[in-house]
This record gives sequence, C-alpha cells and structure tokens, in this order.
Amino acid sequence: MVLLVAVILAFTSQSLRSFQAENEANDKRQQILNSINVQVSAAEAEGKYNELIKDAFLINANGEKVEGDAFAADVVKAFRANQYPVFVASVNGRTKYIMALRGAGLWGPLWGYIAVDDDRNTVFGADFSHEGETPGLGAEITRADFSDQFVGKKIFTNGEFKSIAIVKPGKSVAGQDYVDGISGGTITSQGVDKMLYDSLNGYVQFLTSKNQ
Repeated sequence: MVLLVAVILAFTSQSLRSFQAENEANDKRQQILNSINVQVSAAEAEGKYNELIKDAFLINANGEKVEGDAFAADVVKAFRANQYPVFVASVNGRTKYIMALRGAGLWGPLWGYIAVDDDRNTVFGADFSHEGETPGLGAEITRADFSDQFVGKKIFTNGEFKSIAIVKPGKSVAGQDYVDGISGGTITSQGVDKMLYDSLNGYVQFLTSKNQ
C-alpha cells in the first residue's frame, strides 16, 4: 500500500509539474505581449506570441548575440552572467525590441518587460509584476495607469543613457524623462526606478549598436 501511494504521488507530482511549467510559460508570454500592448488570455498566449515575436536571443554587455535560449533563460542568473534577453516583435509592420527587467521591491522581487520602437529609444509599452508588494500600495505597479505612463518616454537624452526616473507624484526631475510613482508605495517606486536603471544599463550597447 505504501509503495502504491508513493507511485501515485510521484505520478501526480510529475503531471502537475508539467502543467505548472506550461502555465508559467504562458504567463511569461502574456507579460511579454503586455509590453507591446497586446492583452490575451493564457489560452491564446502561445499562438499570439508565436505570431508577433519574430526573434528572441541573448546578448552580452557589448550588445553581441551569445548562445542560449532567451525565453527559457532564468533572467536573474542571466543578468549575473552579463547576459540579457531580447525579444523582437512586429506590431503593425513595425519592429519593437522587448527587454527584460529584474529588481527588488519592499517585500520581494520585482520584474517586467519594456518595449522600445525601432529607434531603440522611445518606449512603446511596459509591463510590471511583483511577488509580494502591498495591495493598494506598491502592488499598483501592475496596473495599466502606471505602466501606460511610460509610453513615449525616452531612455536616452541627447544620446546619453539616462533610463526613466520614477518620482513622487507632482514632483519632477531635470535632464531625463520621468513618470509618477505610486502614492504610498515609495519603496516599491524606488525599486522600480533602480530596476529600470540597472536592467536597461545592460542593454545600452545593444540599443546604440547599428549592427543588430
């Protein structure tokens, strides 16, 4: 009986692991698609991803392509190895470059994707997620009214990498583009600000290269 139960549990665990992996992959596809302003259900994610994402690859800090699977890559480990995923989308006949973001908030990891136009500077869309930020406060980074602020913002100012600053609502910052942070979510907003700067900094050579 014990052996039978062990076999059943092992089989169930393996089956659930496969199902979980599929769900995680579709959730990732949805997040990537959200960054190019395409919202689909989990059931539609794989088909729409395959339709719109024309290429995916890893680059190094010099902006050069390296071996590896951009979609399957653990972004945290990839960043530590100075490797950065790039997803190339075609939206209404125009090329968009999607980059991964990873950072830390008040209570846990933050992550997201940000897409730029074919000038490799102007933001086309963005999507942010978190593991455990406070509902009604830091967790508001997942809302469209936060991410929509990034559309049209520039990563470079006068040819110099500046990122996009997150400021307290009603405040401003000179010398770079910025968006309003989350009211009552100061630490999360600061985490997103740092995440953007640190993550995008790894893509600078790719964004300024004419060879990709």
